[in-house]
Amino acid sequence: MNADFDVRYTAQLARLNLSEEEIAKFQSQLSQVLDYVEKLKTVDVTNVEPTAHTYPIYNVFREDASRDWFDAETALQNAPRQANDLFIVTKVVE
Repeated sequence: MNADFDVRYTAQLARLNLSEEEIAKFQSQLSQVLDYVEKLKTVDVTNVEPTAHTYPIYNVFREDASRDWFDAETALQNAPRQANDLFIVTKVVE
């Protein structure tokens, strides 16, 4: 398959107006990527365990635990407008 065709066709699908210089640049880059993929195909990975990440990923979130929080009166102390223990905001949907 011609790399020039791939770049033009992909640009057309993405509705990109590429200049001739950009097409030539991307064609060269695409060829380099495809050459590298071919080189990777020669590597023996039969004893390599598949992974999604190169480093171990651990959950960094804290445990979800209930705790005391503020009441409605405290939450509404700085509210510009309030009524019936609720924030009053400007209507944004008509």
